[in-house]
Amino acid sequence: MGLFGSKSKTLVGLDIGSGAVKVCELQAVGKGSSQRYRLQKLGVAPVPPEAIVDGDIMDSNAVASAIRQVLAEQKIKSKDVAIAVSGQQVMVKKVTFPLMSPAELSESVRWEAESFFPAGQGLDSYALDYAVLEERASEGNMDVVLVACRKDKLESYASCVAQAGARPVVVDVDVFALQNAYEVNSTPGSSDEVVALVNMGANFTNLAILVGNKSVFWRDIAWGGHRFTDKLVEDWGVSPEAAEMLKQGQSAEGRSPEEVAPSLAAIADTFADELSRTIDFFRSSFKVDRLDRVLLAGGSAKVAGLTDVLSDRLRVSVERMNPFLLIEFDDRSVDPAAARDIGCSATVAVGLALRQVGDR
Repeated sequence: MGLFGSKSKTLVGLDIGSGAVKVCELQAVGKGSSQRYRLQKLGVAPVPPEAIVDGDIMDSNAVASAIRQVLAEQKIKSKDVAIAVSGQQVMVKKVTFPLMSPAELSESVRWEAESFFPAGQGLDSYALDYAVLEERASEGNMDVVLVACRKDKLESYASCVAQAGARPVVVDVDVFALQNAYEVNSTPGSSDEVVALVNMGANFTNLAILVGNKSVFWRDIAWGGHRFTDKLVEDWGVSPEAAEMLKQGQSAEGRSPEEVAPSLAAIADTFADELSRTIDFFRSSFKVDRLDRVLLAGGSAKVAGLTDVLSDRLRVSVERMNPFLLIEFDDRSVDPAAARDIGCSATVAVGLALRQVGDR
């Protein structure tokens, strides 16, 4: 099973997160440039605390149970799913090679990958895949994205999905699924517009930066929404469950959103520092002197006041991503209000549901 897959078939998107499992099923309508998508199924089920820690599955029974629950609740018949991985054991790198044949490229990728891995680890410990992004015949070269993931991490996710009764046909990377969801919901913009896509999960934040319609920078940041939860528990003595409600602007356990706002703002400010440093690194490395807008996705993007803090610090428009902006709803099987409530939390699941076996 490769990281990018092999034959053409629509899949169910299954996003396995530290806090929840999200599932999405789309139907393609029309063909070619007029093709659009209709949301058929969308659901979410909680994952127990500590079942997934730092992106590693610690309790496969609990995670498999959450997957079975959400698939059953949504009455999803297809067993073929696309899942995604991210975190410290997943590496993404863009490399420019001279133009060469597929066979030559396969060999060159393996040589390049040897410099990819941490000291003391090699190709035997990792699943490696790649895809050609662009060929430039006039320049005699090509851009290729390399992806490597620890085999034990890949196998633990695949095994957990199989335990739940589904078939993990494609394994994607969170940051690529994020980009897929953005592209299907976007209208053509400026050819040089610089957009940062930020997917904030419980433990990791995925960042993709696009210049025009090209993704040029990817990074996983070891910073997640659990820090907001921990801060509220520490400062206000509330339970983690109450902290989750307060994060999203709801009163809980005698505390109001206005009361805890300073604690949320303090953590949002530290995240703004982390994100700003990563964006500055991108700017200096790629000689890009501006950022036009930031779109936030993931469950933690819903933290009250976060968009305002980031907009102030980054001095750019910051909005929550709507993964259903240009996607129709099947009113027979999808509650529009429930879909809007899940909102940006479903971005990766939507991106995965766009995948087909055989995509590169």
